[in-house]
Amino acid sequence: MLRLRAAVSSVEDFTEGEFRPLIDDPKVTDPSKIQRALFCSGKVYWDLLAEKEKSNRDDVAIIRLEQLYPTPVDEIKELASKYSSAEAVWVQDEPANQGPWTYMGLFLPRYMGGKIMRLVSRPASASPATGSAKTHQAEQKDLVRRAFEDEI
Repeated sequence: MLRLRAAVSSVEDFTEGEFRPLIDDPKVTDPSKIQRALFCSGKVYWDLLAEKEKSNRDDVAIIRLEQLYPTPVDEIKELASKYSSAEAVWVQDEPANQGPWTYMGLFLPRYMGGKIMRLVSRPASASPATGSAKTHQAEQKDLVRRAFEDEI
């Protein structure tokens, strides 16, 4: 992340900005066009953003949850109504049985009008990583592909 240009903050972000627990997709101009709302936290956001820009997808919104707990309930309710017709998807780097999904999968639907949230992640595993850089890269590429395709 230290070398990723897209993740660099400006000085103004620190001196004039404020912490936002939930960050909506700034590139969405017409919320009614959004078919899939991708919720995520952490580094996977940058991979999703790169894919969205590369494939020029204006039917997908990427929402960053910067604060998992206490969960920003009011902001989630606001975005749930904004993207009410979109499919809600939680995307995470971690295996399905690890990371924030075990909390978010139970918590978020309560504040999204009962909408079922689907998961895109690595398969459940006893280990948080494969131990192989090539396998990790292949899994990450597949994870990002599944986040944007109908197959989840």
